[in-house]
Amino acid sequence: MKNEGSQSSMTASTLAKHAGVGIESIRFYERKGLLPRPTRSQSGYRQYGGEDARRVRFIKRAQALGFTLNEIKELLALRINSRAKCSDVKKRTDGKIAEIQAKVKDLRKMMRSLKNLSDACGCEDAPTSQCPILDCFEEEGSCPCPK
Repeated sequence: MKNEGSQSSMTASTLAKHAGVGIESIRFYERKGLLPRPTRSQSGYRQYGGEDARRVRFIKRAQALGFTLNEIKELLALRINSRAKCSDVKKRTDGKIAEIQAKVKDLRKMMRSLKNLSDACGCEDAPTSQCPILDCFEEEGSCPCPK
């Protein structure tokens, strides 16, 4: 079996398989400018190489770590910029860490509020028109809902 680096030509479906994504993801990344437009075979099929598979895996891994497509585009640009430094990537990574920490803090606050609501309910048999949880969503300041 050839290794990806030596494959000079793969179809979109083969690229998708090698990169672990669906073919629609390949087309989407092309439209968003994350994946360069491929050359076409004489029969009109898109032709990709091993570098394209590496790039798609990079995109998927970065997405899994919480980076947006625009942020991934910036990271890819840094990858090929001869003047870029690791510190440029670290700065973006540290920014993403701070963003995730803020989200975790907000999620914990939401969880505490919902837990307080659930614990205070005690109305399992009441009709929903008398549900204090639903009432809380309508009334500011009278319950532990996040503001």
